Amino acid sequence: MTAGHCLIEAGLIEARSAGIMAAMAKMYFYYSAMNAGKTTTLLQSAHNYRERGMRVMILTPALDDRAGRGVVSSRIGLSDTAIPFGRDDDLLRHVREDIAAHGKLNCVLVDEAQFLTRAQAWQLSDVVDTLRVPVLCYGLRTDFRGELFEGSAALLAWADEMQEIKTICHSGAKATMTVRVDAAGRAVQDGPQVEIGGNERYLSVIRASLKKKMRGEGRIDPAQCPLPFARDD
Repeated sequence: MTAGHCLIEAGLIEARSAGIMAAMAKMYFYYSAMNAGKTTTLLQSAHNYRERGMRVMILTPALDDRAGRGVVSSRIGLSDTAIPFGRDDDLLRHVREDIAAHGKLNCVLVDEAQFLTRAQAWQLSDVVDTLRVPVLCYGLRTDFRGELFEGSAALLAWADEMQEIKTICHSGAKATMTVRVDAAGRAVQDGPQVEIGGNERYLSVIRASLKKKMRGEGRIDPAQCPLPFARDD
């Protein structure tokens, strides 16, 4: 085989390898009702990448600062630092700047992805299609009225792959909806779509229970016993 043939063969191998890597980059949307372990799953995914010597970027909405600005924290006590973003931020630009400053990036993970704007969801698709970096988004599908969030609607339309993270209703059945409750455990039917809160404000229920609570029938105790392995704050 001549030197020219070797170069051609090497080029074909490199092209095939690049094609395989490009095909691997996808945008994923992992969705659920409240308290299904979305952030725990995100942190586990980040750990898996780092354990293999790969670099990740974690993004979190600046408006959710329950654990501190730029911190993602799960109910079981796991946490990590993240880059906070606002509604006007260009996430594609953030990723480009990160790569320029720190080198190759293997994955972008987005916590509370329901708070993305439609434009930001599109920018994340550009991270996949242009930069060939996988994007993993974790968030709620619907709000306390059973309506899609802006970010979730966009991700459901544009994600390459979607997967439900399952949790259970107080009835024992699989929960698919989230209800907002007041201090007395009664369902709240009015108010802004975005109101940051945890177990004291939101509960995961089946659709039938959501309808029942919205009709004012019965109440749900919003309190949850502390998990025995959670970190003390």
